[in-house]
Amino acid sequence: MTRTIVGKGVRIGVVVAVFASGWLCGTVNQRSVEAQLRDIGKAVMEKASDQGGALGAVGKLGTSIGEIQTHLDALQKNVETLKSVKSMLGG
Repeated sequence: MTRTIVGKGVRIGVVVAVFASGWLCGTVNQRSVEAQLRDIGKAVMEKASDQGGALGAVGKLGTSIGEIQTHLDALQKNVETLKSVKSMLGG
């Protein structure tokens, strides 16, 4: 009886250890998908803008909005830098 309890305990321990090691390896090796999605979205918008009609216009608008957002993010970073320099100078 003791032998079967120990055997079941060992099997459960092995299953838990395999699951935990797989989970740990999966979280450590996980890469960000955001950059890939941004590239895919950009490619889709560019292909849509090549088509004529309403779909082409919407594609061009989507591409333009993406470019505007990129420039606004860069400008926001510059504004934050200027604010920090201004605060260091005491102004």
